[in-house]
Amino acid sequence: MLALTGCGQPASEQPAARETRALPAPATPGTPGTAQTPSPDVTPLARGGEPVRVAIPSIEIEAPLIDLGIGDAGVMEVPADYDDVGWFTGGGRPGGYGPTVIAAHVDSPTGPAAFIRLRELAPGDEVEVTDETGVAHRYTVTEVADYPKADFPTARVFGATATDELRLITCGGVFDPAAASYEDNRVVFAERSG
Repeated sequence: MLALTGCGQPASEQPAARETRALPAPATPGTPGTAQTPSPDVTPLARGGEPVRVAIPSIEIEAPLIDLGIGDAGVMEVPADYDDVGWFTGGGRPGGYGPTVIAAHVDSPTGPAAFIRLRELAPGDEVEVTDETGVAHRYTVTEVADYPKADFPTARVFGATATDELRLITCGGVFDPAAASYEDNRVVFAERSG
């Protein structure tokens, strides 16, 4: 099971270098034993380039991306540095089948962190992800939702999609001092717009 659990707890070490960190994309959901074929009006997407930067003008975020993999506990890593923003290397890439998943901390023991203002995003806001070739991929926010970590919708957030989509994830809800983590995750869903 893949989930983001430790917005208040960074990964114990930095993710592996780009050349060694590729993980398989999640399988396309469907009925076991049946072939999944795209409908005739769906334009096939390319693999997409590795994302290197994210910009969210409405909340004044512009940041380079680091790689995030799956940690020893079987959950998605979070950045070791509270000011870093990371791309989940086992998911989609901008310009390809999605979703591209980007995550960062909401705060730190000393104050605000990279995604502190993510709670301000609303449907219609724009997000731009630049890939390694310099192409800027634009997305429009379609939904913002909070999920208890115990009931995190892994398939909805990380599952394969037939279109180029984006997810932004941080912590939310009430902070649990005993667990040193928030009880919820905030997920921003966005679709390709340009």
